[in-house]
Amino acid sequence: MERTVTGPATATSPPPGVPLEPARLLDGMPRQREATAPAPAPGCPAASETAGPRRSSVRPRPWRLLPSPTGTPFTFAYAALLAVTSLFSSYADPALVNALYQDSSTDVAHLLRTPVLVLLASALWIAGGILSPYAIGFVLVLTALERRIGGARAACVFLSGHVVATLATEGPVGLAVLVGGLPETSLHRLDYGISFGVAASTGALAGLLTPWLRWPLLALVAGTLVEDLVTLEDPLTNWGHVISLTIGIAAWPVIRRWHRTMNPTPA
Repeated sequence: MERTVTGPATATSPPPGVPLEPARLLDGMPRQREATAPAPAPGCPAASETAGPRRSSVRPRPWRLLPSPTGTPFTFAYAALLAVTSLFSSYADPALVNALYQDSSTDVAHLLRTPVLVLLASALWIAGGILSPYAIGFVLVLTALERRIGGARAACVFLSGHVVATLATEGPVGLAVLVGGLPETSLHRLDYGISFGVAASTGALAGLLTPWLRWPLLALVAGTLVEDLVTLEDPLTNWGHVISLTIGIAAWPVIRRWHRTMNPTPA
């Protein structure tokens, strides 16, 4: 038996291709509110796809300021070696330590006889000991530089400053002695330490920092070096620091290219 419906006519079915309207919710039945949202139409991105990227909180990692055997093997091994030589110079016989300093000195006399040996040996000692500003600067600067360009390249920067600044300061001494401007005792001037390499590495690292870190760092270091030059306590060493810092700054194009090869930009 067919059932007839009286009253308002019911809505007819929509033509093919037209989506159905969502059903009206009935009053007094709140559970209907929990119905899931309709799926997006084909070709429309989902809500999660249109939302912006999530902000990930970056936690500070202060331990990365210090060298590690896996992250910065060059700085770690070199720092360990400097720690050993510094402890030796603090507790060994002073006469023996002074003799080693003399044999490792990059003075003109040693540079003429055994240049490679003394250039390497002079970089095994820290002037002022393990707690000197040079030691602290070595650890912080070389660690940051090696993390950005790699151990072998960081070693090249350090040795470039150490070697070039040494030759640039001791060469004029030899010429001055040759022409009679300085006594022959100047050929045996005691010169050792890592300060030239640290200054060059600082200049190179500044080129990889953001401007708000780069320029205050250079201003602080350059101001200290100029103050040392004004006091004239050790003009040759002070000029060597200026030269080595300039070497690091002049290497910015190469340093930045090395940094890009270590951290390529995704296509």
